[in-house]
Amino acid sequence: MKMKINWFICAISMFSVLFLVSCVANLEAMKSREEASRNLGEAYLGQGDYTAALREFLKAEKFYSKDPYLQNDLGLVYMAKGKINLAINHFKMAVEIKPNYAPAKNNLGTAYLTQKNWDDAIACFEEITGDLLYATPHYPLSNLGLAYYNKKEYVLAEKYYQETLKIEPKFTIALRGLGKTYIAMGKIPEAIATFEKATINSPRFAKLYFDLADAYRLSRKYNKALNAYKKVIELAPDSALAIDAQKEMEKIK
Repeated sequence: MKMKINWFICAISMFSVLFLVSCVANLEAMKSREEASRNLGEAYLGQGDYTAALREFLKAEKFYSKDPYLQNDLGLVYMAKGKINLAINHFKMAVEIKPNYAPAKNNLGTAYLTQKNWDDAIACFEEITGDLLYATPHYPLSNLGLAYYNKKEYVLAEKYYQETLKIEPKFTIALRGLGKTYIAMGKIPEAIATFEKATINSPRFAKLYFDLADAYRLSRKYNKALNAYKKVIELAPDSALAIDAQKEMEKIK
């Protein structure tokens, strides 16, 4: 009788081991299929084919949804499609799965910026700036500058843009943000110097020349303003920005 019981226990144990091995194998197979679809979706995302990317990401989610990188990808593609609430939900899921996932936190903050939810955006970016392991701290710092600029807290905006530029002196987005902040603060010479530096780094960025032209106009350097507005039209001839530049030129003339 005792031998039969021992045999039964051994059989149960063996079955449990086999069951666990089978479950692990199935999970690994699902993760492998999820990763393949995610990789394909990321390729489509990089090409700007957001519909194809979303199709692959949703397929991947059916295989294995607890991948923080997949959830972040879903957030990115929904944001690209203008579905900001959906994007926020997926960025939040990415952070819940992987709490130290700084890029997802930065993307969440960027989505809040799109909603003009400045305070929640600031909370996200401030959390990342304290992460010494984050490889690209100039992004959240610049985003903090943008959030404070929109809150009209220009001293703080200037502070964060300057901190950004200490890390990446040629970061055009931060230079442009700092220049616009200087204009809002009435520091026109500083704005001109900042925009001029930015145009050297990004000589084909039409909006920069429009900002520079506005700064020249405010300082009554009308010939320089005209030349900068002409540059806008040269770089973006069929755009709404070019139409605005032409209107500003006519006002000066």
